[in-house]
Amino acid sequence: MGVLLRMALVGLGLYIASRLVPGVSFDDTRTLILAALVLAVVNAVIRPIVILLTLPFTIITLGLFIFIINAALFYGVSLVLPGFHLADFGSALLGSIVVSLTSGIGTAFIGRQGRVERYRRRYRDS
Repeated sequence: MGVLLRMALVGLGLYIASRLVPGVSFDDTRTLILAALVLAVVNAVIRPIVILLTLPFTIITLGLFIFIINAALFYGVSLVLPGFHLADFGSALLGSIVVSLTSGIGTAFIGRQGRVERYRRRYRDS
């Protein structure tokens, strides 16, 4: 269940990126769903390996190289899917930032068991 929720968050991030970032576009909804599936798999399988291999660069750049890795993987997914279009690497960079922010905010509300959790504000009695 958690995997499906996270994939839906990636899809939502891709949709928002296609609306906000010039140069990110999809031919149809089917391509958007396929891109969400492929990007979720790439982020789960390939991204940790790439981050581990580029760890020295990431340390030297104080973590900023992660943005380049995310953009490269985002661009790679666009090369694999024919209906997913990116104008240039700058579009890939901005699009990957939008998808990362959307996924990160959404994942904050998903618990360890893969369910959506509500956070309540607790007030102290004073």
